Amino acid sequence: MGDPGLSRRGFLAASAAAGVGMTALSGCGGDSDGGSSDGTTTIEWWNISTVEPTKGVWAALAKKFEAQNPKVRIKIVQLENDAYKSKMTALTASGKLPDIFHTWGGGVLKQQADAGLVEDLTDRTKDFADGLLPVAKEPYLLDEKLYGIPFDIGMIGFWYNKALFKDAGISEPPTTWSGFLDTVRELKAKGTTPLALAGKEKWPGMYYWAYLAMRTAGASALQKAYDDKDFTGDAFVQAGQHLQELVDLQPFQKGFLGAAYSTPTGQAAAVGNGKAAMELMGQWAPIVQADAGKGLGDDLGFFPFPAVEGGKGTITEVFGGGGGHALRSGAPQAAVDFLKFFASEATDLELVKKTGILPVLPAAERAITDPNIKAVQAQLKAATGFQLYLDQAYAPAVGQEVNDSVAALIAGSKSPQQVAESITQVTKEEQ
Repeated sequence: MGDPGLSRRGFLAASAAAGVGMTALSGCGGDSDGGSSDGTTTIEWWNISTVEPTKGVWAALAKKFEAQNPKVRIKIVQLENDAYKSKMTALTASGKLPDIFHTWGGGVLKQQADAGLVEDLTDRTKDFADGLLPVAKEPYLLDEKLYGIPFDIGMIGFWYNKALFKDAGISEPPTTWSGFLDTVRELKAKGTTPLALAGKEKWPGMYYWAYLAMRTAGASALQKAYDDKDFTGDAFVQAGQHLQELVDLQPFQKGFLGAAYSTPTGQAAAVGNGKAAMELMGQWAPIVQADAGKGLGDDLGFFPFPAVEGGKGTITEVFGGGGGHALRSGAPQAAVDFLKFFASEATDLELVKKTGILPVLPAAERAITDPNIKAVQAQLKAATGFQLYLDQAYAPAVGQEVNDSVAALIAGSKSPQQVAESITQVTKEEQ
């Protein structure tokens, strides 16, 4: 990772661009430890678990922790992905983060840490963090210090409808990009929508360009391009060209540019209701498909992003990340205690069994029963390279530009060359 030093002015500008008001957020986190006159400590916990069963499971875990700690109250604030990112940008600018908050690690967490807003957890969590899987902790290690505790780890890949594949005469998932494009053509020829995409939210489209860049340039090239402040190399332009090939096939559902991810008419529902054959999404996809739609049950399958012929990357290099929790600087001991509770074997087993996440503790692997989640885990274990989500790995403005530029390419308003140039320009301005 590069060294994108924090610019408070930059965060304020980003907050203004996101249209997030400071007044509505000014009561969050800050200098108080939430103590009351009767000795009760209130901990504010911000997360993005807005769909069932995860939402209910997490609420029940908070109640369980309160029962074990009578002098602690957990106040839960849950926001969908994009709203959460916008509000956290504004909160970072205000200098008042929640006591406990969701983080993906990477460049965003680094900027918060550089600003002195995030608690260094290295010593405060050593008694339990040492038992977590090393790969799960990787996104939260900054300069060999731990700033977050993971609760999930995973990767992005294609989730597909086996019945729709069979109906189109497709016997096996594709392993190459040309084969993938042929699969799209075969599905369209059968009258099936090949892909569902939440074009309104931008980040799902970013996954395509990021993976194609990994396949053409190699996984390590994404970090090198960021460090060198230059995404204009041939391999990155080619990534956009390959994505353009896909877009030209018109593979997405009708109205995809205005579609959200987890709504009843969004990306996940289109797949979960059998209206589209595939989506490129993380390990949480089956849960959201079943929450937003009906879910596919045994008809759901998973395959890794295909290799690009002639590219420097391989199919065993994966793109993704997990979820973790960080604490605001100066958070009370009760917040650390909650992280320990959430990272315990008992909690991890419950999360794996009830919400389908991949375990962060080796002992919880025995709880995995879903064959697709096992397939994701197998891909992760065999991975020869790993790249964190670009909108989290890079400084916030750069990650946002990746999302915006790729969305513009998919919408037809930017060329592959312009995408590479725009990302390069913002990277130079932000570092």
